[in-house]
Amino acid sequence: MVSMIAPLIDLNADLGEGFGRWTLTDDEALLSVVTSANVACGFHAGDPSIMRRVCELAAERGVRIGAQVSYRDLAGFGRRSMDVPAGELADEVAYQIGALEVFARAAGSRVSYVKPHGALYNRTVHDADQAGAVIAGVRLAAGAAGLPVLGLPGSLLLAAAGAAGLTAVPEAFADRAYTPAGTLVPRGEPGAVLHDPEAVVARAVAMAAEGAVTAADGSSVALRARSLCLHGDTPGAAGLARRVRGALGAAGVRVEAFA
Repeated sequence: MVSMIAPLIDLNADLGEGFGRWTLTDDEALLSVVTSANVACGFHAGDPSIMRRVCELAAERGVRIGAQVSYRDLAGFGRRSMDVPAGELADEVAYQIGALEVFARAAGSRVSYVKPHGALYNRTVHDADQAGAVIAGVRLAAGAAGLPVLGLPGSLLLAAAGAAGLTAVPEAFADRAYTPAGTLVPRGEPGAVLHDPEAVVARAVAMAAEGAVTAADGSSVALRARSLCLHGDTPGAAGLARRVRGALGAAGVRVEAFA
């Protein structure tokens, strides 16, 4: 008799994306759905009070806390690519992780993983220098034990993480368009972000249950992911996240944080 093992998927969301009186993400609602919280660390969004509050809410709900590190780009929301020297970028990544760790520990939790944001995330797909700098920053902040790193499957970031002895966690995006090469369609191009809830839900199930995604040209691309991102800045993000989680359960997918 063949034993069927249900596929596993972690649900993560970008949270704490506000600054001062400005707020963007519905942190409390999303934290009732996701299993991992990518918390903005102040370079693209987030401030000390927001970081503290999100860490407290995540700890109360048993949601794992991750450091969402980025280029120093508040004005551009971290979505502008920057040529930051490797040593400087490593220091800035470590700085962001360390700042969030203070609030995570105060809440009775800890930073459990690292995920680059925006332009830094996309840059580390193909830029070995910047990918290596992110990993160096993780090592600087976390020591020999390191921390798991989320990134695009096949990216140089995950390759660098694996080479450094860190856990490399492949990630997929339910609301983003993909190229035939398995990379994300740049946000500036038409159709880069999916807005139809039905399409987002269907894509999430296909990614988790079948390990595949339909690219922008209609081709099927293999995409083995252990974590699925639900963008917190999407209008109606919390409701959409609940629909995604419900559909995953109905399809026999276990929603569980990665080890």
